[in-house]
Amino acid sequence: AECVSGCVCPEDLFDDGKGGCVEEKDCPCIHNNQWYSPGQKITVDCNTCTCQKGVWSCTEYVCYGTCMIYGSGHYITFDGKFYDFDGSCEYAATQDFCGDKNSSSSFSIITENVPCGTTGVTCSKAIKMFLGVKLKLENKDYKEIQRDIGDDVHYWNRTVGLYLVIEASNGVMLIWDKKTTVFIKLTPDYKGKVCGLCGNFDDKSNNDFTTRSGLQETNALKFGNSWKQSSMCPDVTQEIKPCDVKPHRKSWAEKECSIIRSEVFKICHSKVDPIPFYEACVHDACSCDSGGDCECFCSAVAAYAQECTKAQACVFWRTPDIC
Repeated sequence: AECVSGCVCPEDLFDDGKGGCVEEKDCPCIHNNQWYSPGQKITVDCNTCTCQKGVWSCTEYVCYGTCMIYGSGHYITFDGKFYDFDGSCEYAATQDFCGDKNSSSSFSIITENVPCGTTGVTCSKAIKMFLGVKLKLENKDYKEIQRDIGDDVHYWNRTVGLYLVIEASNGVMLIWDKKTTVFIKLTPDYKGKVCGLCGNFDDKSNNDFTTRSGLQETNALKFGNSWKQSSMCPDVTQEIKPCDVKPHRKSWAEKECSIIRSEVFKICHSKVDPIPFYEACVHDACSCDSGGDCECFCSAVAAYAQECTKAQACVFWRTPDIC
């Protein structure tokens, strides 16, 4: 093997990627353009990988799926599709009754979206969880609205930092920042068995735009409209671009949101693409023009920071001056 330094390693030695020759047991591994020494471990989602003889050896647990809804109509499905939808209505975020007449729904999560700001974009104002028991999360708190007789689904709530966590015995978890960010987590049992704005959780993002009637869509607006809960709500007919509506806010928004693309988050850039999160941040910073400017910006940066943490790139970005 040829070393980086130009020397030739003897037959029983290997290039270590740094210009030296080592025995096979001392070969390093590479992940996201970073080198790791033999025996070092990294976490990828819910699995642990160990560097052994230049190759990653990983546990093979099946992990929770996560859907994120945040800010002014931004969605990341269970399968990682990133899209925007600014509907003003109640929508099925996810449910496990998807048209099969022989099954009954064991859960559904509804997001109530309302206009925020004057540009026409919408935010999630409240969340409803139907687990046999019906919960509503609104105004920084949650309450139990009704409970079905004979209901055998139990749930627990706890507060973790800024977030309220609702965890149910049927493998559904909801994490809410008490503002406009919601994480929905499902156990692998639901793979391919759910539908709604969060997609179908089948590990393929190209079929996430499946409408309520089961058709494949390419247009986010038509897909989103199909999941509204009431036919009385108007359909969304065009994508809203708040920076075009409020051009005087654009330069401020770009300046504030540049933190996502800056050195502060450098450790994360190779693990989670910052561009869609930066664009979503600028979108939100332009649209929040009726108070709460900083709250919208902070939520957008926090969404990127959360994805970085999931990818094992923990970034301490909040300061006394920033959020």
